[in-house]
Amino acid sequence: MPTYGTMYNEATFEIAVIDANALCRIGLTALLQEAVPNANFRSFNSLVELTDDTPDMYVHYFVSAQIFIENSAFFIQRMKKVIVLTNGIALPAQWGNIHTLNVCQTEAKLVSDLMRLFSLAHKNNPKSDKQSKNLMPINQILSAREIEVVALVVKGLINKEIADKLNISLTTVISHRKNIANKLAIKTVSGLTVFAIANGIVEASEI
Repeated sequence: MPTYGTMYNEATFEIAVIDANALCRIGLTALLQEAVPNANFRSFNSLVELTDDTPDMYVHYFVSAQIFIENSAFFIQRMKKVIVLTNGIALPAQWGNIHTLNVCQTEAKLVSDLMRLFSLAHKNNPKSDKQSKNLMPINQILSAREIEVVALVVKGLINKEIADKLNISLTTVISHRKNIANKLAIKTVSGLTVFAIANGIVEASEI
């Protein structure tokens, strides 16, 4: 398996894995340790456990989508260092402020994605800064109405409720949702939720 240590000049650094699922924590930590042998990995089952440690000593946080959503205020302040663990969800590469790792894939693909994510997410990586400057603002990608629809979807409203709330037809809501999915390449509500919180469309407390 290829390793990532040379990109950090063999310096030892700290990485946190935060997931309530013990098997996921153990499996990912083992994979990361093999791929990044010069790192120290610490695993936590919650943000509370992490903050009882020294939370800002870490160069990366691998965090489950659920914990990210529940504690978005903490993680959004550290987005360049955050990698959200998802089950079958892969957010598009152009969303440089949201790094995700789909944990439901082969080991080889996981390692490949890890190499890419470390390169993009590390706070001292000049490529990451350059990429961030090239990102399109959300209001240049989604229309104002589509942003409204995103907010209501992640708040748990069904299509009919969204139509009633926005005084539009059910067909129009369905059309907006298809357009949103195509523009963002996000097909699930959980993926859309991570995107919406990270881009300030909704607050975690609103969900």
